[in-house]
Amino acid sequence: MTATPRYLGIRPGDLADKPYSEFWNPQVAPLPDHAREAVAHGPIAAPLLPALADAPAALQSPERGVENGFCFAKGGALHIAIHTFMPQVTPAMIDWWFGWHSDEPQRYKLWHPRAHVYAAWVGKPPADSQGRARYVGRTSHVDEYIGSSLGSYHIRFLAPHELGLDEHPLRDAQATAVCARVGFASLPFDIGYLLHYVTPVAGGSEMRSRFWIGGPHASARRGGLVGKLAVEAVKRVMRPTAADASALLVHCSQEMSHLATFLPTLFAKVTGGK
Repeated sequence: MTATPRYLGIRPGDLADKPYSEFWNPQVAPLPDHAREAVAHGPIAAPLLPALADAPAALQSPERGVENGFCFAKGGALHIAIHTFMPQVTPAMIDWWFGWHSDEPQRYKLWHPRAHVYAAWVGKPPADSQGRARYVGRTSHVDEYIGSSLGSYHIRFLAPHELGLDEHPLRDAQATAVCARVGFASLPFDIGYLLHYVTPVAGGSEMRSRFWIGGPHASARRGGLVGKLAVEAVKRVMRPTAADASALLVHCSQEMSHLATFLPTLFAKVTGGK
């Protein structure tokens, strides 16, 4: 079997037969002020951003604390928070997008044209599945640039309750939470968690993205003594830096802001608005 070529951007013919070709836009808007300020500020005090165990309560309460920034917690773990307002986007559109974008690399490239290279499911979801049911419990392999570094990642999507979120308020508020375990695609190691908490507001939705990377969040995807020894070695080597934090914060802010520019129209075209 011939491997799928992996490269940044769109080449002639890549979108020739794609009904979503009109949504390719290589121009990315300037970084929002709040993201620029978070990067310029640098690391903040660790207690200002909740640990993974405390995040569900913080996200599902009216007082959410710091919305934009990053810190280094005990054990070297990196915590990141970034807020994105998404005009005319609904939480249902976000669930649809996460179930749709990994079917083809070209779809993934729409999301961040300056950073996304490749995406594919590990076992494609059933064609008749929709919304959260299409991606929760499944894994996507993605290649993307975080800053100037190209990485290949293993994204295993989790149900919100697996990260401690109460799913009743999600249903009641017609909100959603995209949760995942993140690791390396080429190595049997997980390195952290991500959570995108999306709630409807006037004029669209607010997305609160959170990341917990490294330190105690790193683990082997296989058990036994070998796995334990290997992950301890990875923890010693993989200590995120402020430059890593800034790159990931900027990447997330850019991709989610760019997604919001076309998602409502794409969703309506592909699904008929349903």
